[in-house]
Amino acid sequence: MTEAQAQLFDRRMLEALVCPQTGAVLEYDAERQELVSKSARLAYPIRNGIPVMLADEARKLE
Repeated sequence: MTEAQAQLFDRRMLEALVCPQTGAVLEYDAERQELVSKSARLAYPIRNGIPVMLADEARKLE
């Protein structure tokens, strides 16, 4: 991941986002460019700096 990609996602946005499944706080995984919901056991992708908050697009956590 390049530095430019890492800067695409504004961490301040994280404060306004919650898991659409559970309403829980999300954790930002900069390496994978995902927002992680531990309560729903899902990781929502961030594509081109935009979080994709759809369960169908989320990766299931093991």
